[in-house]
Parts: sequence; C-alpha cells; structure tokens
Amino acid sequence: MSDDERGREVVVPERLYKSVTVFSTLFAVVTVVLGFVSLDQATNSGRAAASEVSVPLAVLGVGFIAAGGLVYAFASRFRARGMVKDKDSDDESTDNG
Repeated sequence: MSDDERGREVVVPERLYKSVTVFSTLFAVVTVVLGFVSLDQATNSGRAAASEVSVPLAVLGVGFIAAGGLVYAFASRFRARGMVKDKDSDDESTDNG
C-alpha cells in the first residue's frame, strides 16, 4: 500500500468502526430520503410548472442529498485494525481492476 493510499484511511478500534459505520449509514439514508421528499414537495410530485416550484425547498432537498452522500463517503475511509481491501490481499493479482 502506498503512502498516498494510507493517508486516505483512518485505522480505528473495531468498536468505534462499528459505531461510525452504523450511525453514518443511518444518517446518510435518512438525509437522502428527506432530500427526495423535499424535492417531491417542492415540485408537487413533478407536476408543478417551473413558476410554481418552491426553490428554497428544492435547494434544501438537494442539500440533504449532498450531505448524506458526503457523510457516507467520508465514513468509508474508516477501517478497523486488521481489515484489508480485497484488491490488496495477497491471493489477488494487482491487475484485477
């Protein structure tokens, strides 16, 4: 593993890893669902004319979706001690994609 790859991962104790995984996934799912609900309300289920769309509610919806995606992406950096990515394991060739 190169120094660049190691800099992207945070090795934490297993208990903290489990907590981060559970709560970040929960937060991501809830915010993405809230984002789509907000967009649905802002556009009246996609039937509203452009002049009738609630722009602040639509922006809030997109913000919720982005926040959920960012939290999930950053939480994926955490690794418990002893965890290895599949493509980094010894039984796989390095050119497998």
